[in-house]
Amino acid sequence: MQGIAGAYLPAVSIDRSASKPLHSQLYEAYRDAIESQRLLPGQQAPSTRELASLLGLSRTPILSAYSQLIAEGYFESRPGTGTYVGLSLPERLINVALVRRPTLRNHLRDRTVSKRSEVFTKLQNADRPLGWGAFNVGQLALDHFPFRIWSNLVNRHCRKIRVSLLHLSDPAGSLEFRKTLSIYLRTTRAVDCEPEQILITSGGSQQALEIAANVLLEPGDRVWMEDPGYHRAWQPFRLAGCQLIPVPVDEEGLSVAVGIKQCRKARAVYATPSHQFPLGVAMTMPRRLELLDWAQSTGAWIIEDDYDSAYRYGHLPIPCLQGVDRNLRVIHVGTFSRTLFPSLRLGYLVVPADLVDRFVAVRQAMDICPSHLYQAVVNDLIGEGYLARHIRRMRTLYGTRRAALIEALEEQFDGRVKVVGGDAGLHLVAELPSRLQDVEISERAARRKLWLWPLSSCFLSPKRRQGLILGFGGTATKDIPNEVQRLRETVHF
Repeated sequence: MQGIAGAYLPAVSIDRSASKPLHSQLYEAYRDAIESQRLLPGQQAPSTRELASLLGLSRTPILSAYSQLIAEGYFESRPGTGTYVGLSLPERLINVALVRRPTLRNHLRDRTVSKRSEVFTKLQNADRPLGWGAFNVGQLALDHFPFRIWSNLVNRHCRKIRVSLLHLSDPAGSLEFRKTLSIYLRTTRAVDCEPEQILITSGGSQQALEIAANVLLEPGDRVWMEDPGYHRAWQPFRLAGCQLIPVPVDEEGLSVAVGIKQCRKARAVYATPSHQFPLGVAMTMPRRLELLDWAQSTGAWIIEDDYDSAYRYGHLPIPCLQGVDRNLRVIHVGTFSRTLFPSLRLGYLVVPADLVDRFVAVRQAMDICPSHLYQAVVNDLIGEGYLARHIRRMRTLYGTRRAALIEALEEQFDGRVKVVGGDAGLHLVAELPSRLQDVEISERAARRKLWLWPLSSCFLSPKRRQGLILGFGGTATKDIPNEVQRLRETVHF
């Protein structure tokens, strides 16, 4: 185990009026911190000079305490580098730590927590194991990311940092960035907005959904959800106490007629009209107009997640639903996680002008304001044309990988799986015969480092189809045939 950088002073209490000698107090404080594992093996201790200055003591009691700790194996001295918590603590010290560490097993039955937290725990546990490798839905071709350009822009803004940028800023986000983003969204997505209608989020589209749910909905409100749909989008609405109404998806997108039949008075709908997750269909214009008419006639809200609209193959991008809305019923949600990198966590909402104040108030209550640096960097990526060029390059690359995956599936499975939703985005679905169990297949595949997402896990309703959601963004074109062959060996027809 390597040493932990940085010498920290444990929480010690030195009582100069006590009868116990100072060196004994200091020795016991460090010993207790080590035995309770508040200080870990390899962690550096302050030098005796530094500790004397921090505690306002002479070095004599500190040297005495350190000598005793070294003699008993709690500390070890490394010439030229300093004093560290021992890497090989005596077994008796480990036993003491185990005795002192309380077990939490069965404690929850005596402690009051919210019931909805159990729902989220079950959802989290239901997530399939995902790792770095073939078919991971969230994986991008990050080896093709423009690292040099990104680093140069980050360095540019770090070099010219101003004191004002270190303070808390506008909870809606940088106005300069929102101006640039409004032009970008109007141009590329036909979004009808002004900069003042945009809110920047620090948690991608997930935080955007949580903000929208808190502004628009009350506990007990019913919300249409695409079925199948993006299961992580269920969580913000469940957190808000809403009742989720599964509405089926067909070849035209969300079935508005079925939704009306099941629950006409729903207060909102969550939809992915430009590229439905996971089936990949684009909502047709008649269906979009039908959805907008329903929302206007009932006073419902449409929360449009435009998560994967940048990547379409062989077709022009489809304008967003918000740009067609004339009654201000649509909340538009987007993220840079798919076009740049997932851990960026930079997202946005576009909201009707009369709701901006409420959205800003809720957004501020969550984490006060977004960080300045990444807003400034992405502002320059967009404004200087880097983002557009990056998306064009990636669209070509992903299109090649998509074609290779479809070809390999057809060759290896010989028509026994149905490929769905390959016209856009970074994943497609291989539908399976109903007798097969996609969850079992995904678990077998994970043992072979193939990271599949079972289609059945995306259904709210009990009537579930079997299939495998296959991401192709992070797998090199040359590797796809071999990975599909390994997948074929995993699926037992």
